[in-house]
Amino acid sequence: MDLVGACRAFVSVSERGSFTVGAAAARMSQSVASRRIAALEERFGAQLLERTSRRVVLTPFGQDLLPAARQLTQAADVLLHEAEAAKRGPWRLAVPGICSMAGRARLVAEARGHGVTLQLHVAAPAQRRDLLSSQQVRAAVLAVPVDQATWSVPLGLAGTQEPGVKRVYLESLRNGRASPGPPRRVWIQPEDDVPHIRNPLTRLRDAVGLQPAQLVVAADLPTAAAEVLCTRDLLLCSAAQAEELALDWRPIGEAELSRGFAFAAALDADPQAVRACLGDAIGPCLDPRPSTHGGATA
Repeated sequence: MDLVGACRAFVSVSERGSFTVGAAAARMSQSVASRRIAALEERFGAQLLERTSRRVVLTPFGQDLLPAARQLTQAADVLLHEAEAAKRGPWRLAVPGICSMAGRARLVAEARGHGVTLQLHVAAPAQRRDLLSSQQVRAAVLAVPVDQATWSVPLGLAGTQEPGVKRVYLESLRNGRASPGPPRRVWIQPEDDVPHIRNPLTRLRDAVGLQPAQLVVAADLPTAAAEVLCTRDLLLCSAAQAEELALDWRPIGEAELSRGFAFAAALDADPQAVRACLGDAIGPCLDPRPSTHGGATA
């Protein structure tokens, strides 16, 4: 039995003294209201209303139950209102700093089209996990290995000079005796300072004989990009980032590295529902060039 619906019919009919008027006020047919009240009386084992030819009046038992029934229907109305407000309220989502302003704006706009108000929180990989575990956000786009990823973005090396080759090999950065100036470095931005990217790159650095200082983790992307723009250094980045910085981008010769991303939600959220309405917008936010250099793929 729908207890709330039955109480709503009982309250509306008893307050108006008529099944016809009370049912209409409760937005149900007269027959539905009559069945619900009869079911309520059967459940309680006592009559709530006396039906006369002209009017419906409360029985003594009905008079005793009416305040509690009214309180139940009011509480249900409050709950429904709060549920609608919660759906319209901000839905905090932690996203990578690599997401462009345009990409984030499109993500928020896409969410609004599905009735979700997004509040984006830009954070580094470890911070996104911490925000999610502490439930400071309801969901996060996490950095994961490619084999666990929903979206992946190929990485390469970018610099100010056109390399003249299809791929850039790390071994070409070895500083020989005839090489002028300091050794060229590879800058890693915070988004790529994760084990599944940093560790393979470190092993490759050691395998081809580069110096430890030739692989540098930057405090932020602007710092890394500034170093690359002012020197012959290279930036580990996506093709889209290289294009934005007006740098020449090439894949790495000795290894294929990619950023991997997966959507995760807090315990009080429904990951499938949000993933379903935002999935098509998250990919372009991570890499706005899905058809170039492999792009962000699901």
